[in-house]
Amino acid sequence: MNRRDWIKGLGLGVGAGAVGLMSPSNAFAAEARRGTKSLAPLKITKVRAIKTAPQRARLVVVKVETSEPGLYGLGCATFNQRPLAVVTAVEEYLDPFARGRDVDNIEDLWQNAYTSSYWRNGPVLNNALSGLDMALWDIKGKRAGMPVYQLIGGKCRFAADCYVHSSGRDLKELEESVKKNMELGFRHIRIQLGAYGSPHLSTKADFRDAGFGAPQDTLMEARPYLKATPKMFEHIRNTCGEEIELLHDMHERVEPRDAIRLLKELERYRPFFIEDPVAPEANDYFRQIRAATTVPIAMGELFNSPHEWVGLMKERLIDFIRVHLSQTGGFSVARKIATLAEWFNVRSAWHGPNDVSPVGHAANIHLDLAIHNFGIQESLTFSDAMREVFPGCPTVKDGYFYVNEAPGWGVDINEEAAKKFPYPEQPGYWEPVRRRDGTAVRP
Repeated sequence: MNRRDWIKGLGLGVGAGAVGLMSPSNAFAAEARRGTKSLAPLKITKVRAIKTAPQRARLVVVKVETSEPGLYGLGCATFNQRPLAVVTAVEEYLDPFARGRDVDNIEDLWQNAYTSSYWRNGPVLNNALSGLDMALWDIKGKRAGMPVYQLIGGKCRFAADCYVHSSGRDLKELEESVKKNMELGFRHIRIQLGAYGSPHLSTKADFRDAGFGAPQDTLMEARPYLKATPKMFEHIRNTCGEEIELLHDMHERVEPRDAIRLLKELERYRPFFIEDPVAPEANDYFRQIRAATTVPIAMGELFNSPHEWVGLMKERLIDFIRVHLSQTGGFSVARKIATLAEWFNVRSAWHGPNDVSPVGHAANIHLDLAIHNFGIQESLTFSDAMREVFPGCPTVKDGYFYVNEAPGWGVDINEEAAKKFPYPEQPGYWEPVRRRDGTAVRP
């Protein structure tokens, strides 16, 4: 055989082999198409908001209904301080935008809903978008017959280790609360002397004598808080031991320089983390905080926009990212935050107060279970009324948060029960906190 015939024959052989190799591929593609077709095309038919307050917080839960009778998804859109604005955003804007769209294309829907208002990143629109986003993940889990955490890689741990809140107006009362929570199995406890900033330790409200502000406005001077907090840590360490992990929320209520000095004082007590030492508007101070102390810092519950968290993680200026999932736009965003954080050794500590619905708490825990860089999860106890309205609430046992292992989030809503718990008359805004001369204190 000459060289030309040999090359020609080789080409024919390769071509024949390629045809043979393509055949299984084509068969696989055809099978995949048949598998996809076995799930009927599913469209969004309605997006609506459900209002309820079984545990006093003004919850907003979004229900996305589909073209398959009886199949729906739930998402958390709770903005306790502006719930009615979120309800309007959901029902007047997101509902007509989403109707008729494919429930399977979550990322596409998120991206286009996010820019549909042109201006974006505010808490009202982000919470509304979160409700839609989480509800679509719930539907996807139900269609797949799996809990949501299985859709994003499965479990990295059997449950989410969590922390609980202890507080007291004096050291003895706080000590008793800590010991009670330790007996319940909690290994991480947040300690506070009274409310944020210990306002009960401040006594002279000159602004009231001057007729400035309103009578119900709270007085909080920084100095009593700054003196009492190291003593609080010392007392709990001495009475409750070295094994318990202690957390504390400064709640941005002191000036950045005072925050740095306090962090340096607390370093000897080995806190698990200190939360919100400064306000989001003062993020640039984190460079100075990191240079001054090794105390782990948690930050982010007030963040709305990637511009607020990306820099802090990229420069390794914080240790725990503390975002409120619905405030940032939902589960899809939080997955991306967690992935970014992993590359910079920042761990999760998703915000989990009482003004997050059980659907939102479930979303927190599903993400906790599936990410490698989990840190800790804030917990709470659901009341009987909350469990009546939301069958399938997550549960806490021995300091661990567990999800209901049903498909989707594992949490449902009883709409008839929800109607029994209307919003409180008070609209929900934070009452002003002031210094002695009446200067407003950020909450």
